Amino acid sequence: MALGLGSGTTSAMFIQELGERVKGGLKVHGIATSAASQKLAESLSIPMTTFEETPALDLAIDGADEVGPGLALIKGGGGALLREKIVESAAKKFIVIADGSKLVKQLGKFPLPVEVVKMALPLVTHRLEALGLNPKLRHHKDGSVYLTDENNFILDCSAGVIADPAKTAADIRSIVGVVEHGLFLNMASFALIASDQGVVEVGR
Repeated sequence: MALGLGSGTTSAMFIQELGERVKGGLKVHGIATSAASQKLAESLSIPMTTFEETPALDLAIDGADEVGPGLALIKGGGGALLREKIVESAAKKFIVIADGSKLVKQLGKFPLPVEVVKMALPLVTHRLEALGLNPKLRHHKDGSVYLTDENNFILDCSAGVIADPAKTAADIRSIVGVVEHGLFLNMASFALIASDQGVVEVGR
């Protein structure tokens, strides 16, 4: 199978388990959603590929920062939202893996990431403020500005509640200078949600 390998702590655990299966003879090859996941997969001897070699993926597995009704997602807390959306849009099936704390009745408590071209930062910031999304430029803990794998900025938007995710997504995408946003709508096939009682499958 051709697999899309997600980013973040939950996805890292999946990649580590996948590496064990590969050692046992499982035949897969993958495309990673971030440089960190690529490095981890390669360290575990998981065969990697590219979209030039493999234009379609059988399955993508990734985590989420919030899982709302209809499997509407907020992703990108780790900063890989652009590559995640590229990889997951190329997969025939996209499975979300998360713990029960990520299930929400409405999206928006977790800050919504928006990836922005550097030149357009002041313009996009102003437009997001006008939409009431309260954007804040992402920094590392040491105070330096966070840059994505594509060398763009991220504005984290504290919306509080996103009542209409589809409208919010469209409003953000209409802003020139926005590369991508962290609303993943109508993309996930189902979610595997872990709790103390076990793992439950959640569909749309």
